[in-house]
Amino acid sequence: MSTLLSVSIAVLAGLLMTRVFNLWRLPDVTAYLVAGVLIGPYVLGSMHITGLGLVSAEAVSSLHLVSEVALGFIAFSIGNEFRLEDLKSTGNQAAIIGVVQALTATLLVDTALLTVHMLLPEKLSAAQAITLGAIATATAPAATLMVVRQYKAKGPVTNLLLPIVALDDAVGLIVFAVSFGISKALVSGELDLISILLNPLLEIVASLALGAAAGWLLTKLEVLFHSNTNRLNMTISLVFLTVALSMSHITLGPVTISFSSLLVCMMLGTVFCNLCPQSADLMKAADKWTSPLFALFFVISGAELELGVFTDWAIVCIGLVYILFRSAGKYIGAFASSKYMKCGPEICKYLGITLLPQAGVALGMCTTAMQLGEQGGLIRNITLFSVLIYEMVGPLLTRQALMAAGDIQPLSAEVCQRRPAQGRSAKRSRA
Repeated sequence: MSTLLSVSIAVLAGLLMTRVFNLWRLPDVTAYLVAGVLIGPYVLGSMHITGLGLVSAEAVSSLHLVSEVALGFIAFSIGNEFRLEDLKSTGNQAAIIGVVQALTATLLVDTALLTVHMLLPEKLSAAQAITLGAIATATAPAATLMVVRQYKAKGPVTNLLLPIVALDDAVGLIVFAVSFGISKALVSGELDLISILLNPLLEIVASLALGAAAGWLLTKLEVLFHSNTNRLNMTISLVFLTVALSMSHITLGPVTISFSSLLVCMMLGTVFCNLCPQSADLMKAADKWTSPLFALFFVISGAELELGVFTDWAIVCIGLVYILFRSAGKYIGAFASSKYMKCGPEICKYLGITLLPQAGVALGMCTTAMQLGEQGGLIRNITLFSVLIYEMVGPLLTRQALMAAGDIQPLSAEVCQRRPAQGRSAKRSRA
């Protein structure tokens, strides 16, 4: 009962908040996040009234499985952007820009935070600075995809944006594994090459292999059905199965093989959309089915944000340095690499702004960083602080950038006039 009540409260709060935010023409994803904060443990939940909000961190974490499933469907949808006919024109650009902007963000954040370490060694260690630099690579695919869908963005910036966001996960895994391995060596005094190099490479290869196998299986199973309804049911079932399998771990002596659910489900979507002739129709149908699931994902994400991080001035100051230099790294890296790849002026100018949102992948990295013991706590709080800022501001900046680039078109006067007319017609028919 409590779980179902929490789910219903979360979805209802998110949907009602979109009506309020629509007055200021703000993205729905921002409304969902704010709704999550309001019903979370720090606001309405703190009143401990069942049915009014999520009363504790445990109540929020009980919905963690929903977030995992939603993230799997988000990654599955992004996999649809890797159709071979589209990659022939944008593949090289997306790969170069994706790698350069991620590494530039890491380089700038590392430089800035190591400078802070030298000035205030008692507040920030070198291991913490290096780990935070690696976390800076991550970009949130969920928020970006929601903005693109809500405003039906289409154009040169959007065509590059979604593949780059997808590549961020693979680049981020490698950079984080190497940086975190160095950080652990600084803390413990022992260098572990297996965890620095072998495990992350195995995770990427294993994730891509599992996703490819699941995509091939889904394509073969779809042939057994002639109804699009049954094909949709099969698609949803395979995504659930893939998310479940990606949670497993395989230990072979000192080597641990784990899976990235984002990479696995992206590969599932990529193989499926390139092998199955009906994939375009099924993807559109799946997008409609998953709409409330995505809304719930962002409300839960908002409820998970810890407002207590604002009480520590050191976290706020270091967090602001992290945010400023990560933002600069994303923008400069995207601008320079897109110039090098001879992209259009709108891509060079606006692409970097759309890469600012940060959430799920970064939070997963900071959870791993807790292995550093006491030093991991500061990394977690700074990441939470930056995620709070990025998730509130990032979707709005993404929308503005896509509008300025011409990928989001304003509603025509004909459509705006038709909507009120349809509303009056509906009222007359009901009367």
